[in-house]
Amino acid sequence: MNRRMLRYVDWALVAATLGLLVGGGVILFSATRTFPDPWVFVKARVLHAALGLGVLVVFTAVDYQALGRLWRPLWVVTVALLATVDVIGRTAQGAQRWIPLGPLSFQPSELAKLLLVITLAKHLDGHRELTTLRQLVPVLVHAAIPILLIIQQPDMGTSMVVAAILAAMLFAAGTPLRWMGGLTAAGLAAAPFLWGALHDYQRRRLLVFLDPSLDPLGAGYALIQSKIAVGSGQLFGKGFLQGTQNLLHFIPEQHTDFIFTVIGEELGFAGALVMLALFAVWLWRAGAAAMQAKDRLGTLMAVGILTMIAFHLFINVGMTVGLAPVTGIPLPFISHGGSALLAMLAGTGLLLNIGMRRKKILF
Repeated sequence: MNRRMLRYVDWALVAATLGLLVGGGVILFSATRTFPDPWVFVKARVLHAALGLGVLVVFTAVDYQALGRLWRPLWVVTVALLATVDVIGRTAQGAQRWIPLGPLSFQPSELAKLLLVITLAKHLDGHRELTTLRQLVPVLVHAAIPILLIIQQPDMGTSMVVAAILAAMLFAAGTPLRWMGGLTAAGLAAAPFLWGALHDYQRRRLLVFLDPSLDPLGAGYALIQSKIAVGSGQLFGKGFLQGTQNLLHFIPEQHTDFIFTVIGEELGFAGALVMLALFAVWLWRAGAAAMQAKDRLGTLMAVGILTMIAFHLFINVGMTVGLAPVTGIPLPFISHGGSALLAMLAGTGLLLNIGMRRKKILF
């Protein structure tokens, strides 16, 4: 990477990312401090953050066009990793999503999101027009195989993220609205069949989203307690490390899927607003990278990464306050989880990469 490129580093994006990373570490400490061994999570967070920042630097330095040229082998790696989960994957909480690596574990579906952004962007960049089924079908198959492998784990939340990424990138690539509408109609028509394919716990989650009182001590419990925790924080919260719902473990998965409840209860609306402001800056700069990219490939990659983070944010925050069904989607940069954090920091590095090359650099 030429030193002159450093002139074009998006420092606002860097600052927002670091703010979320540090703030997430503080909130994670509060969420886990009453666990039997909270320092396990603190040490894991430090390790994940250090590795993630290293990955961010690598994805910033390597030209994104060079990554795009590797799209075929990267797609094969994506599918192979997802298929490997079925063979040697570790099962936890009824899902087989992790590959054991000694004392650690790796979740391929998190990496698959980023790799699919890269490979889809290059695939779409090779199709200047998407006006016929012959042009559109290969792109749909490109995403459908990984999505089906993710659904099989089962991981409905991640499959929804990939579907959202596909839709946004198709739109950004100039797919005619009639085809976008046709794909939406096909998805709605398939809804009854998808309902039958869902596991019982997934169907219960959707039903209690509509009415948590249907199963207040089962599938609706987390949603009810989450809304109580967020609501009790009011404007300025109960104070850092003072959240009773958090301290007494009323919230299931308070350090992963429901970590936003800790923010809402302890820091209140004001604390949540600060977090959302940092995300707003992050998304604003991601949008700027997409608009200012020097080529179509960079624009498509930036749109995919922006969609990934925005969808995670909307669904995770939405499910804690009853605006979205409960899914296993982490809050970006904040929830505990090494695989997700590494993928999101790598995505941030790719955005910086695209932004740094938005102008012609003289060597």
